[in-house]
Amino acid sequence: MLRCNIPISGFLFFCFLSFFVIASSSSSSTNRTKRAFPHRDASSLLLFKHKADLWNKLRFNSNKSSSFCQWWGVTCYGNRVVRLILEDLYLGGKLVPDSLNKLDQLRVLSLKNNSLTGSLPDFSGLVNLKSLFLDHNSFSGTFPLSVLELHRLRTLDLSFNSLTGPIPSGLVLSERLTYLRLDSNRFNGTVPPLNQSSLHTFNVSVNNLTGAVPVTTVLLRFGIYSFLKNPNLCGEIVHKECHQRTKFFTQSPPAKEAPPPSMSLGQIAQIGELSKPNHGKHIHSRLVVILGFLLGALILLISIACLIAAVKRRRDSKEREKGKESTAVVASDAAETAEVAAAIQMEQESELEEKVKKLQAAKSGSLVFCAGEAHVYTMDQLMTASAELLGRGTVGTTYKALLDSRLIVTVKRLDAIRLAGVGREKFERHMESVGALGHPNLVPLRAYFQAKEERLLIYDYLPNGSLSSLVHGTKSSRAKPLHWTSCLKIAEDVAQGLSYIHQAWQLVHGNLKSSNVLLGPDFEACIADYCLVALATNPPLDSNEDADAAAYKAPEARRNNNSLTYQSVKADVYSFGILMLELLTGKQPSKLPVLPLDEMMEWVKKMREECEKNGNWREDRDKFGMLTEVAVLCSLASPEQRPTMWQVLKMLQEIKETAVMEECELVMESTNSGSS
Repeated sequence: MLRCNIPISGFLFFCFLSFFVIASSSSSSTNRTKRAFPHRDASSLLLFKHKADLWNKLRFNSNKSSSFCQWWGVTCYGNRVVRLILEDLYLGGKLVPDSLNKLDQLRVLSLKNNSLTGSLPDFSGLVNLKSLFLDHNSFSGTFPLSVLELHRLRTLDLSFNSLTGPIPSGLVLSERLTYLRLDSNRFNGTVPPLNQSSLHTFNVSVNNLTGAVPVTTVLLRFGIYSFLKNPNLCGEIVHKECHQRTKFFTQSPPAKEAPPPSMSLGQIAQIGELSKPNHGKHIHSRLVVILGFLLGALILLISIACLIAAVKRRRDSKEREKGKESTAVVASDAAETAEVAAAIQMEQESELEEKVKKLQAAKSGSLVFCAGEAHVYTMDQLMTASAELLGRGTVGTTYKALLDSRLIVTVKRLDAIRLAGVGREKFERHMESVGALGHPNLVPLRAYFQAKEERLLIYDYLPNGSLSSLVHGTKSSRAKPLHWTSCLKIAEDVAQGLSYIHQAWQLVHGNLKSSNVLLGPDFEACIADYCLVALATNPPLDSNEDADAAAYKAPEARRNNNSLTYQSVKADVYSFGILMLELLTGKQPSKLPVLPLDEMMEWVKKMREECEKNGNWREDRDKFGMLTEVAVLCSLASPEQRPTMWQVLKMLQEIKETAVMEECELVMESTNSGSS
């Protein structure tokens, strides 16, 4: 038997050493795992930054994922993110799904005063969220229904965006809600009957809401100032009577006698026959009269048939006698007819062959639909659509096309000479970038086509015309001076679209003017012909440029007609300033003077006084003064002194917010004076 002489102290030391080695290896393994797999909150923040921070404003460092709690705007508790506050940081990207939604311990999320775009993602994963501030951005789409699943939510601010659709009635079930602002959007539909006693802040002003405002205890407490600038709202709270429309066909017509519904059509007919008066005693005499009439008619028909046969035989005999004389004439006529038929057939075949060649040339290219677009028509349908000329622009000609499916689209045929130096691959890359732009204030590009030198762009058709027609009128309609609220609304829409182009994609419009701003279904301003001048390598054929078109050009572009100078964000800002002055005064761009700020403001006032003869001008001239100041700042001669479009957008939103607050104060004063 083998005996061990190792002392007990040595054995204990060996055990301790083994435990230390195992613990150290386990700790190092854990550290390696942490380095290999960053914290999921850090991964979510990095994914958010990748899509929402296009200009690298956020101080997030992916190489220090273990210290993400020290990143800018991030507050942690127990190594989990509980607050994320990123305000006024010039963020210009999008909120992508599955990024912030995974921060399940987040209590406060504030992204206010940025320029984030796109639809709002799913927020259902933020189960502990209490405050959500997304106001003063450029979000589009509908109200995020996932917010209704956040049962701990108390504060929700989606104001000053471009959200559309109805306000969900499910908000009435958010019992903890204390703060709700949805103002300055494009919501439509009715106002939900909110009646949470906890709600102390509420505003849905400046939307497109309709119908009667529900009379609840809570909504009565807020009063009219929470519903301003919704012209189609009515009811006791907004002090406007609801006019009920007369309903036609509300009363059923007098009941007529009808057979039982279970009867068949044959049974109904049988009942009708049985219900006729009975004249049995005259049946025999009537039968005799009918038979006599039929016999007479038969004899007459036989006589007429015999007469026709005799006449035909006589005519045939005469034609046989003249047949020999007319044979030569008939032969010559037949030969001439054959020649004419052959000529017609050749002409038809040549036309058909030419059409086939054109169609084959068209098919040699490809109709490319932009990302996410449904293939609702083919190139053949587009080629055979009826077209109507809409106008000729800087880089091409625009048509209105009616497809077989009754779909109306706008087709822009690009000038082959102006785009002569643009290769196929360069054109495709550029159009992919332009087609990826998605904003409610941009006319969407749906598809494009190119084959040899033929290049077409397919856009949505907007039936309400252009801003130029609205401001200056058409041959059939005379323009009226726009109210300051309309000027502000249009300017803000255009600024939203331009800011999105500049920030989210670092592109430029290059050809902004009132004829390139179209009016959508709700008369929202949508920018057209954006980012196309970058493809134009050759100057236009007509060297005599239109005076109004030249007035939109920035001074640096007039001095040096360099395409790079002409295509700059500051040149777009200058064009926007001229567009605003055109809106405010109703004057053509070529008629606008170049004056210092004070003199320009006086000139605008004078123009408005000439246009408007009513008393409203005196009440609104302060608002026009603020808008004029923004327009003059944009149209300064020095590019360095002009603001960015993001700054311009914030100025316009501040003017709107100030005006809303002033109107609220006036309403409150009138309400208080009336009650006293």
